[in-house]
Amino acid sequence: MIQLTNLTKSFGGQTLFRNLNLKLSQGQKIGLIGRNGTGKSTLFKIILGEESYDEGEVSIPKNYRIGTLRQHLEFTKPTVHEECAQVLPEEEQYNFYKIEKILFGLGFSAEDLDKNPLSFSGGFQIRINLAKLLATEPNMLLLDEPTNYLDILSLRWLKQFIREFDGEVILITHDREFMDSVTTHTMGIQRKGLHIIKGDTKKYEATLAMQDETYEKTRLNQDKKRKELEDFIARNKARASTATLAQSKVKALEKMEEMESLESEASLAFNFNYKETPAKVILRAENLGFGYDPNVPLFTHLTFALENGKCLAIIGKNGKGKSTLLNYIAGELPKQQGEITLHPSTTMAHFGQTNIERLNTQNTIIDEISAVDKKLGIAQVRGICGTMMFSGELAEKKIEVLSGGERSRVMLGKIIATPANLLLLDEPTNHLDMQSIDALCDAVESFRGAVIMVTHSEMLLYRLADALIVFHEGRAEYFEGGYDEFLEKIGWEEEEGQTKPKKTKPKLDKKERKKLRTALIQEKGKEIAPYKKKMELCETQITALEKLLQEQNNALAKASEHGDNSGIMEFSQYVAQTQKEIDNHFEELEATSEKYDEIAAHYEARLQELE
Repeated sequence: MIQLTNLTKSFGGQTLFRNLNLKLSQGQKIGLIGRNGTGKSTLFKIILGEESYDEGEVSIPKNYRIGTLRQHLEFTKPTVHEECAQVLPEEEQYNFYKIEKILFGLGFSAEDLDKNPLSFSGGFQIRINLAKLLATEPNMLLLDEPTNYLDILSLRWLKQFIREFDGEVILITHDREFMDSVTTHTMGIQRKGLHIIKGDTKKYEATLAMQDETYEKTRLNQDKKRKELEDFIARNKARASTATLAQSKVKALEKMEEMESLESEASLAFNFNYKETPAKVILRAENLGFGYDPNVPLFTHLTFALENGKCLAIIGKNGKGKSTLLNYIAGELPKQQGEITLHPSTTMAHFGQTNIERLNTQNTIIDEISAVDKKLGIAQVRGICGTMMFSGELAEKKIEVLSGGERSRVMLGKIIATPANLLLLDEPTNHLDMQSIDALCDAVESFRGAVIMVTHSEMLLYRLADALIVFHEGRAEYFEGGYDEFLEKIGWEEEEGQTKPKKTKPKLDKKERKKLRTALIQEKGKEIAPYKKKMELCETQITALEKLLQEQNNALAKASEHGDNSGIMEFSQYVAQTQKEIDNHFEELEATSEKYDEIAAHYEARLQELE
């Protein structure tokens, strides 16, 4: 298996990570997370031998093959068959059976093999790349943002593929739900180090938060101890009677490792600017229809009403008309069929991919936010910039130098500056990192107005959608209900052209579900109780010992002031012993907390299965 030892990498004087260690075990499927710019993709390139590193060692067993799925699709041959065969070694160039077996397994028909790769949908083009990758028989897959630009059906297929892949996987994606559904472990680059746990992203974040809390308590305790030693040395080094003791304290101080304050990472947190409205129904659509070619409409006879406070999600394959429908509702396309009626008080704010392209690249971030409403003062504009993680001088950067994710945040900032009661959001999670997507979810969830959203993210759909417009089977239709109801009652009849049998499980009636849920909660409480009790006991003991430590330090200070050598020796021993007990209890608390979280996560998963 792959092993990374004390790996360090810097760019232009900035350290991405230092002393990074990883030993991959057989069958592990790892989700790699971290804020944009922390070095995730660079780590992939180092493993693939495409990027150098400053220090450390990368150990890869002989004959262990690593495959990677590139984000960008590029085809050079006229047929699928030839495109895939070119990756075979020279002695296997005519082993057509090997290529055909893989392609058939990925859902291609015999007729498809002679078609041009560019004639297929985005989802099937990804499968062609996967076929090329699998033909090399990799032991391990490195997948860097494989979900980018895939539609919902392709995402569902890819999810199942990764689960069933017989080998190791390291996956980078900002789609939390996708990652958690396919991985066994979560690994993160944070504060220039690498951390890995068994479990999903939520467990990883909770574990790290607990470790940070323990670290910070230990650091504060150590800072306090350091200050007491420094004070003791300053008071006693000049006295002949206590100079030897003071010198021993100097040595103790020199041996004490200095713990740095933890760097805090900026996080997005915001609310949309709600404009009051008396409307119960924000928008009505009657028999909508539109097509760029009048003879080939993208949608027809589409009727729905949107209540204030509700979220309507538009879903389906790529290229079927989802963004077009959103732009049609926004009034950005010429009217063709049907009527859209807005309540007189309805005010829209539109986040779309075309809107981002309309940002003036020569403007600063401040200029773009200010342009939304001339009544906004500079303090308000800078406040919005700060909310979008552009504080201070960062707000004066020009749009042309910003990354895709930063431009998305500028666009969100413009929407925040717009008082609205109807949000139109077209793939708002594109280019955002995992934490920013969580913040966006929170903001949409707490928005008191109505939302129409185009998304391929099943996490957003499960969490936010109250109703759906589904592009499938050659038409767009309105569905009254959430995404889970849609999957249960209708489902995707066609997964990229293949009909798949729906997996069903026996339904539990409400009474039986409640009974099982109660039994599980009681079982969880019984198993978790000893750990909870142990954690509370540790915290109580730590509090009491810290109070005792303060008293002993006070007594030590008094003995020092009075030149009481025997008292100094006695209380120094007491302080050392008490500090050791506190450290032991902190270690015990951390171990118990980890076990507590593990049991809680296990029962939470079982409770979810009952839903």
